[in-house]
Amino acid sequence: MMIYTVTFNPSIDYIIHINSIKMENINRSEYEEFYPGGKGINVSIVLKNLGFESKILGFIAGFSGMEIENMLNKYGCDNEFIRVSGYSRINVKIRGDEKEFDINGQGPHIDAEDIEKLFYILKSVNEGDFIVLAGSIPNTLPRDIYENILKRLAGKSIKAVVDATGETLLNTLKYNPFLIKPNHIELGEIFGRNIYEKDEVVFYAKKLRDMGAENVIVSLAERGAVLVDENEKVYILEAPKGKLINSVGAGDSMVAGFIACYIETSDYEKAFKMAVAAGSASAFKSWLAQRKDIEDIWNHFIGNTIPIK
Repeated sequence: MMIYTVTFNPSIDYIIHINSIKMENINRSEYEEFYPGGKGINVSIVLKNLGFESKILGFIAGFSGMEIENMLNKYGCDNEFIRVSGYSRINVKIRGDEKEFDINGQGPHIDAEDIEKLFYILKSVNEGDFIVLAGSIPNTLPRDIYENILKRLAGKSIKAVVDATGETLLNTLKYNPFLIKPNHIELGEIFGRNIYEKDEVVFYAKKLRDMGAENVIVSLAERGAVLVDENEKVYILEAPKGKLINSVGAGDSMVAGFIACYIETSDYEKAFKMAVAAGSASAFKSWLAQRKDIEDIWNHFIGNTIPIK
């Protein structure tokens, strides 16, 4: 069994920490951090931290793309990127005055020939494998790229995980993805209404199940999360207590925690608890959680032995 994660537009996340931001002046940083960015990449890194191997697929370009690859190699994350022309994006994130200011780059152009190379790699996906499709679609790719990938993999009995929004998500439901993970705001956008109360979340998560998804996790930020599993069983968890430091990657960590624990236990309830523990552990850190961080949340929040060896 192999886990594949797809990140169409990887980035270098350049995080600048400063004491205060002064407009129209030279601002000097206190310190900087560099991380590989992208939702599928985040899933693979947290999986690696939990002891599970995966293969990262996607497109990189230029010196920035080479550095993304170098960083992932240092983390021990297997990857098979397709090189394209241009430069992989660099996202600048400024942290100061208890505020955040982000500028995200565009990324390289991806043409039809590049997409065919990805489709060729995906022929290696076999029965029982997982594939994670996560994040927005660059404007140089067809809007139905997720749908096309799942169409090509139909009949292989793979477990697809889709973390996307709006029509991109809805168009994949006919292929019965194993797991989808909208948040409550995205859930409301799908159904054209504000959804806040947990009973409403359960009601509309069940609608997504009726539309084709096998398992639906809806994250509620500081209010926890809801799972409706393939047997229509509902699980609701409150969020562990802690200080929010960085919300980037928390949702991706939930996906990684769920996959890892499900592979180990085949138990949806335990996998859901692990998803919440992993997501919270990353939210309480400046970057993605290590196994020890997740274990600490699990031991405090769940109160028994972590189910991942």
